[in-house]
Amino acid sequence: MKLVFIHGPAASGKLTVARELAARTGLSLFHNHLVVDALLAVFPFGSPAFVELRERMWMDVFRAAAAEGRSLIFTFHPEASVAPDFPARAVSIVEAAGGTVDFVALHCAPDVIEARVAAPSRQACGKLSSLALLRELEAQGAFAYPPLPPAAVDIDSGMLSPADAAAHIADALGLYPDPSVSG
Repeated sequence: MKLVFIHGPAASGKLTVARELAARTGLSLFHNHLVVDALLAVFPFGSPAFVELRERMWMDVFRAAAAEGRSLIFTFHPEASVAPDFPARAVSIVEAAGGTVDFVALHCAPDVIEARVAAPSRQACGKLSSLALLRELEAQGAFAYPPLPPAAVDIDSGMLSPADAAAHIADALGLYPDPSVSG
Protein backbone atom coordinates (compact mmCIF):
# COMPACT_ATOMS: atom_id res chain seq x y z
CA MET A 1 0.00 0.00 0.00
CA LYS A 2 1.25 3.44 -0.87
CA LEU A 3 -0.08 6.70 0.53
CA VAL A 4 0.80 9.68 -1.66
CA PHE A 5 0.50 12.58 0.80
CA ILE A 6 0.23 15.81 -1.21
CA HIS A 7 0.52 18.95 0.87
CA GLY A 8 0.79 22.66 0.29
CA PRO A 9 -0.82 26.01 1.00
CA ALA A 10 -4.28 27.09 -0.09
CA ALA A 11 -4.58 27.50 -3.86
CA SER A 12 -1.32 25.68 -4.56
CA GLY A 13 -3.17 23.18 -6.76
CA LYS A 14 -3.31 20.15 -4.48
CA LEU A 15 -6.72 18.88 -5.57
CA THR A 16 -6.18 19.71 -9.25
CA VAL A 17 -2.82 17.91 -9.34
CA ALA A 18 -4.20 15.02 -7.26
CA ARG A 19 -7.08 14.54 -9.70
CA GLU A 20 -4.60 14.40 -12.59
CA LEU A 21 -2.45 11.93 -10.67
CA ALA A 22 -5.47 9.75 -9.86
CA ALA A 23 -6.55 9.77 -13.51
CA ARG A 24 -3.01 8.85 -14.60
CA THR A 25 -2.45 6.06 -12.07
CA GLY A 26 -5.87 4.74 -11.10
CA LEU A 27 -5.13 5.42 -7.42
CA SER A 28 -8.07 6.43 -5.27
CA LEU A 29 -8.24 10.10 -4.31
CA PHE A 30 -9.12 10.85 -0.69
CA HIS A 31 -8.92 14.62 -0.72
CA ASN A 32 -9.08 16.80 2.36
CA HIS A 33 -12.46 18.35 1.52
CA LEU A 34 -14.31 15.03 1.51
CA VAL A 35 -14.05 14.96 5.30
CA VAL A 36 -13.99 18.72 5.89
CA ASP A 37 -17.17 19.32 3.88
CA ALA A 38 -19.01 16.46 5.58
CA LEU A 39 -18.16 17.80 9.02
CA LEU A 40 -18.89 21.43 8.16
CA ALA A 41 -22.49 20.39 7.53
CA VAL A 42 -22.78 19.86 11.30
CA PHE A 43 -19.85 21.48 13.13
CA PRO A 44 -18.08 24.85 12.87
CA PHE A 45 -14.56 24.67 11.43
CA GLY A 46 -12.03 24.24 14.23
CA SER A 47 -14.56 23.35 16.91
CA PRO A 48 -13.47 20.52 19.24
CA ALA A 49 -15.90 18.03 17.66
CA PHE A 50 -14.84 19.05 14.13
CA VAL A 51 -11.13 18.65 14.92
CA GLU A 52 -11.57 15.31 16.69
CA LEU A 53 -13.84 13.78 14.04
CA ARG A 54 -11.77 15.09 11.10
CA GLU A 55 -8.64 13.43 12.38
CA ARG A 56 -10.43 10.23 13.35
CA MET A 57 -11.96 9.97 9.87
CA TRP A 58 -8.63 10.60 8.16
CA MET A 59 -6.87 8.01 10.33
CA ASP A 60 -9.65 5.44 9.99
CA VAL A 61 -9.47 5.67 6.20
CA PHE A 62 -5.66 5.35 6.23
CA ARG A 63 -5.88 2.36 8.59
CA ALA A 64 -8.55 0.56 6.56
CA ALA A 65 -6.86 1.28 3.22
CA ALA A 66 -3.52 0.07 4.54
CA ALA A 67 -5.09 -3.10 5.98
CA GLU A 68 -6.63 -3.87 2.57
CA GLY A 69 -3.54 -2.88 0.57
CA ARG A 70 -5.42 -0.04 -1.15
CA SER A 71 -3.08 2.71 -2.29
CA LEU A 72 -4.42 6.23 -2.27
CA ILE A 73 -3.69 9.90 -2.77
CA PHE A 74 -4.41 12.29 0.12
CA THR A 75 -4.38 16.09 -0.02
CA PHE A 76 -3.54 18.18 3.02
CA HIS A 77 -3.30 21.88 3.79
CA PRO A 78 -1.14 22.23 6.90
CA GLU A 79 -2.90 24.52 9.36
CA ALA A 80 -3.02 25.20 13.08
CA SER A 81 -6.18 23.20 13.93
CA VAL A 82 -4.46 19.93 12.93
CA ALA A 83 -2.39 18.14 15.57
CA PRO A 84 1.32 18.74 14.92
CA ASP A 85 2.07 15.02 14.98
CA PHE A 86 -0.71 14.09 12.52
CA PRO A 87 1.65 13.37 9.58
CA ALA A 88 3.92 11.19 11.73
CA ARG A 89 0.96 9.23 13.08
CA ALA A 90 -0.38 8.74 9.55
CA VAL A 91 3.01 7.33 8.55
CA SER A 92 2.99 4.99 11.58
CA ILE A 93 -0.45 3.62 10.68
CA VAL A 94 0.52 2.94 7.08
CA GLU A 95 3.95 1.50 7.88
CA ALA A 96 2.50 -0.75 10.60
CA ALA A 97 0.43 -2.41 7.87
CA GLY A 98 3.50 -2.80 5.62
CA GLY A 99 2.80 0.26 3.45
CA THR A 100 4.80 3.34 2.58
CA VAL A 101 4.10 7.06 2.58
CA ASP A 102 5.54 9.47 0.03
CA PHE A 103 5.21 13.15 0.81
CA VAL A 104 4.75 15.51 -2.13
CA ALA A 105 5.15 19.23 -1.48
CA LEU A 106 3.40 21.73 -3.72
CA HIS A 107 4.30 25.37 -3.55
CA CYS A 108 4.08 28.43 -5.76
CA ALA A 109 4.78 32.12 -5.63
CA PRO A 110 2.46 34.29 -3.52
CA ASP A 111 1.23 36.16 -6.60
CA VAL A 112 0.14 32.84 -8.15
CA ILE A 113 -1.78 31.91 -5.00
CA GLU A 114 -3.39 35.35 -4.92
CA ALA A 115 -4.48 34.98 -8.55
CA ARG A 116 -5.90 31.51 -7.93
CA VAL A 117 -7.64 31.96 -4.59
CA ALA A 118 -10.74 33.72 -5.96
CA ALA A 119 -11.17 31.31 -8.89
CA PRO A 120 -14.78 30.25 -9.52
CA SER A 121 -13.74 26.59 -9.24
CA ARG A 122 -12.62 27.19 -5.63
CA GLN A 123 -15.88 28.94 -4.82
CA ALA A 124 -17.89 26.10 -6.36
CA CYS A 125 -16.07 23.60 -4.12
CA GLY A 126 -16.61 25.66 -0.97
CA LYS A 127 -12.88 26.28 -0.54
CA LEU A 128 -11.21 29.37 0.83
CA SER A 129 -11.86 31.82 -1.99
CA SER A 130 -11.38 35.28 -0.49
CA LEU A 131 -8.00 36.95 -0.76
CA ALA A 132 -8.90 39.20 2.17
CA LEU A 133 -9.78 36.19 4.35
CA LEU A 134 -6.62 34.36 3.26
CA ARG A 135 -4.51 37.34 4.31
CA GLU A 136 -6.41 37.67 7.59
CA LEU A 137 -5.92 33.98 8.41
CA GLU A 138 -2.22 34.20 7.54
CA ALA A 139 -1.84 37.25 9.82
CA GLN A 140 -3.57 35.34 12.65
CA GLY A 141 -1.17 32.40 12.29
CA ALA A 142 -3.90 30.00 11.16
CA PHE A 143 -1.49 28.29 8.76
CA ALA A 144 1.36 27.94 11.23
CA TYR A 145 2.39 24.30 11.23
CA PRO A 146 5.60 22.44 12.00
CA PRO A 147 7.62 21.24 9.02
CA LEU A 148 6.32 18.06 7.46
CA PRO A 149 8.57 15.07 6.78
CA PRO A 150 10.93 15.59 3.83
CA ALA A 151 9.18 15.50 0.48
CA ALA A 152 10.06 12.77 -2.00
CA VAL A 153 8.88 15.20 -4.67
CA ASP A 154 8.76 19.00 -4.56
CA ILE A 155 6.70 20.80 -7.22
CA ASP A 156 6.40 24.49 -8.06
CA SER A 157 2.81 24.32 -9.26
CA GLY A 158 3.07 27.81 -10.68
CA MET A 159 5.64 26.57 -13.17
CA LEU A 160 4.07 23.27 -14.26
CA SER A 161 0.62 22.46 -15.58
CA PRO A 162 -1.37 20.08 -13.37
CA ALA A 163 -0.90 17.30 -15.94
CA ASP A 164 2.87 17.87 -16.06
CA ALA A 165 3.05 18.01 -12.27
CA ALA A 166 1.15 14.71 -12.03
CA ALA A 167 3.44 13.13 -14.62
CA HIS A 168 6.49 14.29 -12.67
CA ILE A 169 5.10 12.89 -9.41
CA ALA A 170 4.18 9.59 -11.05
CA ASP A 171 7.63 9.23 -12.60
CA ALA A 172 9.46 10.19 -9.41
CA LEU A 173 7.44 7.77 -7.27
CA GLY A 174 7.26 4.94 -9.80
CA LEU A 175 3.49 5.18 -10.10
CA TYR A 176 2.75 3.66 -13.45
CA PRO A 177 -0.50 4.07 -15.36
CA ASP A 178 -3.15 1.59 -14.45
CA PRO A 179 -4.03 -0.26 -17.67
CA SER A 180 -7.59 -0.72 -16.42
CA VAL A 181 -8.08 3.07 -16.39
CA SER A 182 -8.96 4.50 -19.77
CA GLY A 183 -7.78 7.92 -20.86
